[in-house]
Amino acid sequence: MDAYTGFAEVYDLFMDQVPYEKWSRRITEILKEYGIPDGLVLDLGCGTGSMTELLADAGYDMIGVDASEEMLELACEKRAGSGHDILYLLQDMREFELYGTVRAIVSVCDSLNYITEEEDLLQVFRLVWNYLDPDGVFFFDMNTIYKYKEMLGETTIAENREEGSFIWENYYDPEEQLNQYDLTLYVQDEDDRYVRFEETHIQKAYALERVLELLEKAGLKAEQIFDSDTGEAVMETTGKFCVVARKA
Repeated sequence: MDAYTGFAEVYDLFMDQVPYEKWSRRITEILKEYGIPDGLVLDLGCGTGSMTELLADAGYDMIGVDASEEMLELACEKRAGSGHDILYLLQDMREFELYGTVRAIVSVCDSLNYITEEEDLLQVFRLVWNYLDPDGVFFFDMNTIYKYKEMLGETTIAENREEGSFIWENYYDPEEQLNQYDLTLYVQDEDDRYVRFEETHIQKAYALERVLELLEKAGLKAEQIFDSDTGEAVMETTGKFCVVARKA
């Protein structure tokens, strides 16, 4: 599970189409539905803290965990601007440690797809169980096999903006169910020169049924499952599913 490096500098720039506010409203509604209008919430794989900040805006006491020092540096810059009292921890989600339990744990933007081994994903779920309050809620999303196979696999995505540009090449291995992202980035520095970065990311495509089995093995039970885009039932053409789970 590689940490973001060069891409961290332009992550927010090229992710400005992600509907974070829509997602945060959905998460907040779900948490309130389960009797969690406030309290301590963990954002697992928080990245640059976009969702963490929005949930803090909604009144939650936030902790953010991420394995990328570069991403957390940007998250801390946002914290300084907002004034929120957010605790950021530089930790691998497969080994994260908290000081106690939390009322809810959220993980968005397909962060869990970066866990490429089933045993490691199971370990993450076990840690979630360990640090979740008895009546707590675990909300997460994951990209589907369909998305990697039909929507991303063997495609190239490129964007060019004044502050930077990137070329994003995808290669999907259906046998291993692994999607490789080869990123070439050109980031504008303080001297208006463009610095080139190259990095590779690997994500695992998990069948929803297998994810539910691993949840159950970790002592968690899915109570809601829906399409991230539509909010409706998961279909064969769903690109990303969301799961709301609690302790069994």
